[in-house]
Amino acid sequence: MSSVRPAWQGRPGPGLRLAKVVALAVVVLLVLFPVWTVVATSLAEPGDVVANGGWVVWPHGITFGAYAEILDGGIVTRALAISAGVTVVGTALSLTCTVGLAYALSRPGVYAGRPLLLLILFTFLFPPGMIPLFLVVRSTGLFDQYAALVLPFVVNAFNLVVMRGFFQSIPRDLIEAARIDGAGDLAVLWRVVLPLSKAVLAVVGLFYAVAYWNRFFEAIIYFNDQSKWPIGTVLRQYVTGGADLTGEAALVSAPQSTQMAVVVLALTPIVCVYPFLQRYFAKGVLTGALKA
Repeated sequence: MSSVRPAWQGRPGPGLRLAKVVALAVVVLLVLFPVWTVVATSLAEPGDVVANGGWVVWPHGITFGAYAEILDGGIVTRALAISAGVTVVGTALSLTCTVGLAYALSRPGVYAGRPLLLLILFTFLFPPGMIPLFLVVRSTGLFDQYAALVLPFVVNAFNLVVMRGFFQSIPRDLIEAARIDGAGDLAVLWRVVLPLSKAVLAVVGLFYAVAYWNRFFEAIIYFNDQSKWPIGTVLRQYVTGGADLTGEAALVSAPQSTQMAVVVLALTPIVCVYPFLQRYFAKGVLTGALKA
């Protein structure tokens, strides 16, 4: 038997390690430079922004005037509150429905479990188009309601498959032991399954939260009242120079620093939450995917 180790198991030499460090540093710089430019532009003086053609890499002076302007009780403040409410309510409702359905589909012998799973996978492969979804929203009375941003997207097929696979990986001996002790289905789910599923709950919860927070196109279609637009839709209007939202001044006249300040405010919540959930990503997604 040969004692020579494969190339991928060997210890890399100094040259290869240096190349990896350089490559990683280049990737980090490529990712951080646009983010830094956006933040620097939002904090730069108006004259500095104009002098540099709209983008500032290193501002000569720092001002929070752009943030004060957009947070002064205007449309951005309202849009942030709307997005926060939609994200919190939508994520909680989606997690509740996904957990219940995934747990039911993960149990062997559940009535009509396989046909229901195939139906869900069919919607994953062939999602509904924009026109059928619009007709459903209008016929159910959700038009111009905040529920239109939540109810049509309560259960995501991909998240459901990942969570179902994770539940299937839980040893059946634990569940059977709980049943012997007299626990019902809800007690088993609450006391046994969920405490062991923190990783997949964190991952799926973040997936839902990001989707609800970034939702913008649906608001344009389902809302006639522009004051109900979430931050994603308002951000699009600011950045692209869209229609007038205030009824007083067109957004196309907004300076570059104000646009970048809106971008920073829209990105901050997700950026702040992600580091606390990052360690759950590999375990939650890989376990669910492998078992699905």
